[in-house]
Amino acid sequence: MAVLERVRSLWINARVPLGRRKDLPPLQKHRTTWGKPARAFLLMFVLVDFLGAGLLMTPAATSGEEQLTFVEATFTSTTSLAVCGLTVISIGHDLSLFGQLVVLALIQVGGIGIMTLASLLGAALIHRFSLRMQLNVQAENRAQAVGDVRSLVGRVVIVCLTIEAVVFLIITPRMWLGHGLGLGEALYSGLFHSVSAFNNAGLSLYDDSLTQFSGDGIILFTVAMAVILGGIGFPVLLEMRHHWRTPQQWGLHTKITVITSALLFGVTAFLIILMEWNNPRTLGELHWWAKVSDGFFHGVMPRSGGFNVTETGAMYDSTLFLTIMMMFVGNGSAGTAGGIKVATLAVLFLVVWSEARAHTRVHVFGRRLAPDVIRQSLSLTFLSMTVVAFTTVFFLHTTPFTFMQTLFEVVSAVGVVGLSTGITADLEPWAQLTLSFLMIAGRIGPVTFATALAFRERKRRYDLPEARPMIG
Repeated sequence: MAVLERVRSLWINARVPLGRRKDLPPLQKHRTTWGKPARAFLLMFVLVDFLGAGLLMTPAATSGEEQLTFVEATFTSTTSLAVCGLTVISIGHDLSLFGQLVVLALIQVGGIGIMTLASLLGAALIHRFSLRMQLNVQAENRAQAVGDVRSLVGRVVIVCLTIEAVVFLIITPRMWLGHGLGLGEALYSGLFHSVSAFNNAGLSLYDDSLTQFSGDGIILFTVAMAVILGGIGFPVLLEMRHHWRTPQQWGLHTKITVITSALLFGVTAFLIILMEWNNPRTLGELHWWAKVSDGFFHGVMPRSGGFNVTETGAMYDSTLFLTIMMMFVGNGSAGTAGGIKVATLAVLFLVVWSEARAHTRVHVFGRRLAPDVIRQSLSLTFLSMTVVAFTTVFFLHTTPFTFMQTLFEVVSAVGVVGLSTGITADLEPWAQLTLSFLMIAGRIGPVTFATALAFRERKRRYDLPEARPMIG
């Protein structure tokens, strides 16, 4: 073991300039620090959250004489930093320019910070493996050099800012020339919504979200693509950028994420357009082109986007339940989206498919899924379902809202989506704080939980007799 650790240290140091080389600490000592990244991230998240809440409670943050209460400021700061989108105030009217810029900064920090953290944890996970395993993981994922964390973080920031700039350059002229906004208003609105869209925040300067742009395919399609790119995950974006002409060279994670996301986007958009086509309160009174563009837009938003161009509460219950299912799934890993992630859903489907075909192993794209991946997927899904179920029961008992409204709100918070049937502001302060905790759990929980499962794997030195309880 000591020899392997020495080889690992020499191999990594060989890729670092002479002035920065240093040996890695012993394996036993290094293992005691695996839990620290998750704890440090939670602490940093809470500190930034309270800092944002404190700034929003200052007189300079509001447009009127009345300041935000502690609950309002905390909820707004949390929904911005967790890039959720639920809100109890009017961002465009209740907040001053300073307050809106605080929200915008929290959105940007929340989006880039989460992606950076996921990438750093991924790099830390690679370092935990032996030299042979590090090389195998690097080849499979087309990853960068092991240990090159600084370059990884830089790429995350560059990709994020580049996509936001492209979205800004597309939607700003359209807002100015096509919707009668003044040049200054269009510039500011374009900037705010570009950042909010890529980071999957769903927060808007307008009380009705993007309803005034209903039927505008340019704005809606651009915002939807920003949501997709931000939510699909940085590892996928990086690999697609390097091998966009050769999909056959994509790693397993990228293939699973892209294919599952495309299927879910297509099926969800088609079903929403079909179910809401004749609903007079949503798509029914629109031109066919507006029905298609608005339906496609809403088909993308439940995947953690959070914007809306129609009144969500006016949709049929069938559409709302479909939206709830998509909000629970979310989008890609190591991105700005929430939910259990599409890769988790794909793993669960593959497990069921293999079991139905009486296969003892799960295979996909010429690879065999590791047992720990299956265990982590099942654990994460069960944990998320448990949180949603118990919180929904609690809200049903203590609030006057219907089952569909309550379940929709809870899943939107846990999945950090931001869509609402319109009850968020009507909830009691304690219920709003509960939603704040759910947003933090939805943003931090999956990363922390997955990290704990990956870094605390232990092998038993003995085994117990096998038993088979009756299933089904």
